[in-house]
Amino acid sequence: MEGDLRRIPLSRRSHVTGFQSLATGIAEHESALERDFVTLTSFTDAAAVVTAQPVTIRFNDEGRQRRYTPDFRVDWSDGRTDIVEIKYRTDLRAGWSRFRPAFAAARNWASNNGARFRIATERGIRGPRLEAAKRLLPLRSVPVDVVLAEEAVAYACAHTTSFGQLVDVLPASREMGLAVVWRLIARGGLVVDLTMPITTDTRVTAP
Repeated sequence: MEGDLRRIPLSRRSHVTGFQSLATGIAEHESALERDFVTLTSFTDAAAVVTAQPVTIRFNDEGRQRRYTPDFRVDWSDGRTDIVEIKYRTDLRAGWSRFRPAFAAARNWASNNGARFRIATERGIRGPRLEAAKRLLPLRSVPVDVVLAEEAVAYACAHTTSFGQLVDVLPASREMGLAVVWRLIARGGLVVDLTMPITTDTRVTAP
């Protein structure tokens, strides 16, 4: 009898199914953590291709034939490929003895197919960068005032400035200035440290 490691419902919090529209297609998720991983991946690399349940790996474990289906394949725009398992840390610890042979088989499969296998938990997925992604991703497709955008980037090139200062120097209402700066950050036209929450004191630079 084959053991199936596709879905092990250790936690009811995991069951949040849905789809996300990305610049490169549609990605399915089966948990809130998977959803957050897809969001963060899309934010990190808009050209990344995310494929859910990309392959079923069959392997032998102590004389038994088993199979394992990782959660995602990520083809990054720089040519790298990741095979990714998404797990809450408590679930990973609770099921480690069962997961370990499957993960070893996945690492071997990935190595033989020009990819890397990795496990992503809430520690690496959730945090300030994810919160920034949730706020900024929808702004990437929103129109921006070209004249104000050019002035904002020029000022950031010429001065050491903060988010709040940059908004204040733009010749527009505060509402319009905020919109321009947020949209430029979303598009990469302005750069901030996304490992920390964005505040009025956050340093803003030109790329």
